[in-house]
Amino acid sequence: MALAPRTDRRPSMTRNIWDSSVGKKTVMAVTGLMMLLYLVVHMYGNLKIFFGPGTFDDYAHWLRTIGEPFMHYEWTLWIIRFVLVVAVVAHAVSAYQLSRRDQRARPVKYVHKRHRASFATHTMRYGGIVLALFIVWHILDLTTGTVHSGGFQEGHPYANVVDTFSTWYGNTIYIVAMLALGLHIQHGFWSAAQTLGAGSRSRDLTLKTIANVLAVLLTLGFIAVPVGVMTGLVS
Repeated sequence: MALAPRTDRRPSMTRNIWDSSVGKKTVMAVTGLMMLLYLVVHMYGNLKIFFGPGTFDDYAHWLRTIGEPFMHYEWTLWIIRFVLVVAVVAHAVSAYQLSRRDQRARPVKYVHKRHRASFATHTMRYGGIVLALFIVWHILDLTTGTVHSGGFQEGHPYANVVDTFSTWYGNTIYIVAMLALGLHIQHGFWSAAQTLGAGSRSRDLTLKTIANVLAVLLTLGFIAVPVGVMTGLVS
C-alpha cells in the first residue's frame, strides 16, 4: 500500500529567518552597510572630477577594466551592479514588509506624538522613496543617457556630468536626493549598529557620532560636484 505524501513539511530555516522581524531587520542592516560602503567609494571616485577630464575619464574607464585579463571587459563592474541591485531590492522589500507589519500591529495612531524620534526617523520611509526614484533617474541620465539633458557622449563621463549639472533641474534633483541620503544614513547607520548588536551604553555616543559624521561627509562630498559645476570650478 502506497504511503500518502506528507503535508506537514516545515518551512526551511532560511524562510523562518526571513519571515521574522529580526531576520528582516538583519537583512536591512547588512544590505544597508553594503550600500554605505559603495557610497563611500563612489563619492571618492566622484571627487576625482576636480582633477580634470583626463583623470575623471580615466577613472571611469578603469572601472570597466577591473580584474583584466582574468575578468573580461566590464564583467567586474556588472557583478558589482548585480550585487547592488540585489542589496537595494532586499533592503526595500524588508523595509516595506516591516512597515506593513508595524501598521497591522498598531492600526490605531498614537494619541500623543512621540517626541523622542528624530526628524531622520520620521523621514526614513519618504527618503527611501526619494532615493529609489533618484537612482532610476541617475542611471537613465549618466549611465544610459536616456534622459540626459545635452548630447550624451559615450565614454566621456566628465562632459556628461558637466552637462547634467549645467541645468537647474539636474542640480535640484541631485541636491535634494543627497540631502535625503544624508538623513537616511544618519538614522540607518545607527539602526544597523543596534540590530547587529554593536550598541551599548559605552558605545552609543561613539556610534551616533560616526553616523552623524558619515552623513555630513557623504552629503557634502556628493553635493560638491554640482556645486563645483555651478561655481565654475568644474567646466
